[in-house]
Amino acid sequence: MSFHKAEGLSQKDYVPMHCANAVVLVVEDEILIRMDVVDQLTALGYIIIEASSGREALEALTNADAVHILFTDIDMPGDPDGVMLAHEVSQTRPEIGIIVTSGKTALGEDRLPVGSRFFPKPYVPATIHVAIQEILG
Repeated sequence: MSFHKAEGLSQKDYVPMHCANAVVLVVEDEILIRMDVVDQLTALGYIIIEASSGREALEALTNADAVHILFTDIDMPGDPDGVMLAHEVSQTRPEIGIIVTSGKTALGEDRLPVGSRFFPKPYVPATIHVAIQEILG
């Protein structure tokens, strides 16, 4: 098992990597936010697939050999939005862990698929890393 230092943790806190080659599908329409998330997750050792909409995410899922985590914003133009995307992925690809985030909308667990996680923006990258590792572990 390898270890990676996650931003936001103290020097003594190291997060064990349960799946160093995990593929994360990052779905975010705001390019600067998406670039930041991709940079943070890439630095932690994840393999990233990017999509700027729910439709692009569904296409990416069709074309990808493996995706372990869906990391999606809620508020995106077009159809499906992040909540609908999370439900569709949960139904069609239940092996994929789901993390949903938003800077505008706070969601209760009752609106998300069972087992998904919600994080309001702004979030600490280390928190996302820990959540991904818990889902993979």
